[in-house]
Amino acid sequence: MTDQQTSSRLLLDTKQAAELLAVSPRKLWSMTFGDQPGLPYVRCGRLVRYPLKALELWVEEHQEGGAV
Repeated sequence: MTDQQTSSRLLLDTKQAAELLAVSPRKLWSMTFGDQPGLPYVRCGRLVRYPLKALELWVEEHQEGGAV
């Protein structure tokens, strides 16, 4: 999936969100429901989807080091 295709979506599936955050799908699941949950998500029935804008904001809020 290209950057343009990703940026035009409101919700990302697990694979797309993991690629965007440069982590494995397993790590993404851990960040969502594991020991220290907090990654924003939306349930669509049994499916879990990740809002693109919320992920971008989450990354900004959890940035460490350097000037923000």
